[in-house]
Amino acid sequence: MSEAIRLPEDAMLSVRGITKAFGSNSVLKGIDMDIAKGSVVALIGGNGAGKSTLVKIIMGIYQPDDGEVFLEGKAAKLGKPSASLAAGIYLVPQEPMLFPNMTVEENVLMGFMEKSSDLHRRLITLLDHLGWKMDLSRKAATLSIAEQQLVELLRGLMRDARLLILDEPTSSLTFNEVQSLFKIVEDLKAKGISIIYITHRLTEVFQIADRVLIMRDGMITLNGPVSDFTREMLVAGLLPSNVEITNNQFSCKNVSYEGLQPALSIEHLTGYGFSDVSLKVYPGEILGLAGVVGAGRTELATTVFGRYPVISGKVLIQGKDVTGLSTRKMLEAGLNYVAEDRFLNGIFRISNVAANTTAANLDNMSKCFINFREERRITDKFITAFRTKVTGQDQLIVSLSGGNQQKVVIARCLSTGPKVLILDEPTRGIDAAARGDVYTIIEQLKEQGVAILLISSDMEEIVELSDRAVTMYCGRINHEFAKCDISQDNLMAAAFGVAEGSAQNA
Repeated sequence: MSEAIRLPEDAMLSVRGITKAFGSNSVLKGIDMDIAKGSVVALIGGNGAGKSTLVKIIMGIYQPDDGEVFLEGKAAKLGKPSASLAAGIYLVPQEPMLFPNMTVEENVLMGFMEKSSDLHRRLITLLDHLGWKMDLSRKAATLSIAEQQLVELLRGLMRDARLLILDEPTSSLTFNEVQSLFKIVEDLKAKGISIIYITHRLTEVFQIADRVLIMRDGMITLNGPVSDFTREMLVAGLLPSNVEITNNQFSCKNVSYEGLQPALSIEHLTGYGFSDVSLKVYPGEILGLAGVVGAGRTELATTVFGRYPVISGKVLIQGKDVTGLSTRKMLEAGLNYVAEDRFLNGIFRISNVAANTTAANLDNMSKCFINFREERRITDKFITAFRTKVTGQDQLIVSLSGGNQQKVVIARCLSTGPKVLILDEPTRGIDAAARGDVYTIIEQLKEQGVAILLISSDMEEIVELSDRAVTMYCGRINHEFAKCDISQDNLMAAAFGVAEGSAQNA
């Protein structure tokens, strides 16, 4: 196969015909890509586009089902991460992975078999060559995120990396730190090092990249020099092929909540991963919250729910200040949360359907012992209402399909009688039929007057369900849309930080 393939003479990395599926889910569908020597290629795409899977194949973490990887025109066998590292490929992860109690030098040189004195000289020479000033004796725990990323870069360069993959490198950096990183990237590029630059920030594409690749639904749908594109063209490339760049064509009526007291008010809230967020959700309203991975949506939700501390600002439920209360107190105040990762944070895997349904309601079912009759009554009510497919209440929840597990998780939240419900990616990983059932449940909750904050990476979901929508970008609310302005192109543009206009008070 490799003999018949023509590759660019200046290519550092080429991939041809890469496919990958997990079960029946086809994630990569024939990827062709070239990275020239000494170039920066921006790789962008929405959540679930396949970027991470492609990178893991290049790093030898996953094996492709078909296709080949070439380094400098020669077929490469990257069957494991050590092979990719030996070939000069290094991934700088979005979250630096350092040992906090070890020094900078110890973190950089871990895994080398040479003499420590020789390694030290090599590291000093490399720092001089790059023109970087860094105290190698500092503990990693004392470093800023930007400094930690420099340590990750040094790890790669000490391994003679010819290709660096930077995964969302500016997601946690200040403006000055971003500019410093860009200078470093330009220096590395001038030294002939190739860089795959993964980002959700479209403005950065035009600042740092030579070429841009857009991935959508496991395929590269746009590829070319950055100078050939505008931001609007990139946004169009990110949208599904059946979506036109236009506002909603259907007739609709914007909903007015004037004079109503919000069920949930968030006022200038700052926490870890987000800053100065203000929004209101009213009884019987679905407020959609869109954004890309890393925008701060889940961090906001979990902080409001009491899992993480509030740095500043307020949270109010029906006018009552509940800022900083524990999760248990939040449940008592009328707020509940359906977690993003159902398997990790949503279910008790070794327990049955009944126990999972009523776990948040034990105070109302028992004094010293659980009232099993009441447990069965509550569980049966939600199984019937949600059409949950189970063999019985004693069935282990892990034996249910993903959609039925999700119904049980939502039932557990509703068993507490919430006034406000935060749904974080409520249909992730479930089939179309179960998705329709979950949508029906959400609409019923709305009719019952429950205020719903719907967090979703699925723009179609936000369009279909929301009465209003807001987008988060870089940890802040950057745009609000009334019902008639909610469309996939508007949401996508705002989520990637290129929407016209400014954030409104949500």
